[in-house]
Amino acid sequence: MRLKDKVAIVTGGGSGIGAAICNCFAQQGASVVVTDINLAGAQNVVDQIIKSGGNAMAVEQDVVDEQRWSEVIAITLSEFGGLDVLVNNAGIGMRGSVESTTLAEWQRTQSINLDSVFLGTQQAVRAMKQNGGSIINISSIEGIVGEATCAAYNASKGGVRIFTKSAALHCANEGYRIRVNSIHPGFIATPLVIAAIESLPASEAEQLSAQLLAKIPFGELGNPEDIANGALFLASDESRYMTGSELVIDGGYTAQ
Repeated sequence: MRLKDKVAIVTGGGSGIGAAICNCFAQQGASVVVTDINLAGAQNVVDQIIKSGGNAMAVEQDVVDEQRWSEVIAITLSEFGGLDVLVNNAGIGMRGSVESTTLAEWQRTQSINLDSVFLGTQQAVRAMKQNGGSIINISSIEGIVGEATCAAYNASKGGVRIFTKSAALHCANEGYRIRVNSIHPGFIATPLVIAAIESLPASEAEQLSAQLLAKIPFGELGNPEDIANGALFLASDESRYMTGSELVIDGGYTAQ
């Protein structure tokens, strides 16, 4: 029970990595506010948590809506009496080079992947600054290394990486005792990734999978639970001396 009596908000908690984090946190004693633009998905995760004896509630949230962020924080404080952990996990992936990406695609990616992290972090700092807490921003290995066909995604996740450090330094300078760290997942076998691969013709899917695995020293995709375990460490008091740090979980991809 490494998160006993803690209250956590996880955005994009209705599927994939977010769902794994919600389940992990609840198993470790946290009360979890599962937010997602897809309320049905969030409620499904909450139902699983409650069935397993945990404590959680589902809240519909568009993470680029500033007013909704204020409402989500207020709901959390009202229902659970505090906020100890925020995981800014919601995001989208969009492929496109610097030449092929449209301005609309660029702006949408920055809005969902980066602006939402700013809004969530800002609101969480205001809610946590009296008692401290942990803010965990889900970036990506694509926020550390570039890829020719991920211009907007690279920029957004790189922004999350360096913004995290700025927020961490501000909180430390103000004496808030709020830790702000980023997690950088590699290629993870989420339902979205698996579905994208399976949607290709069999020969293309096999070739893509082989090429991808060849780039990963461990030779396999990670599981959502691998990222959830990293988030658990950053959410727990075990990481009390970590802030502004990058936790890379990628099977060795960026070590090359």
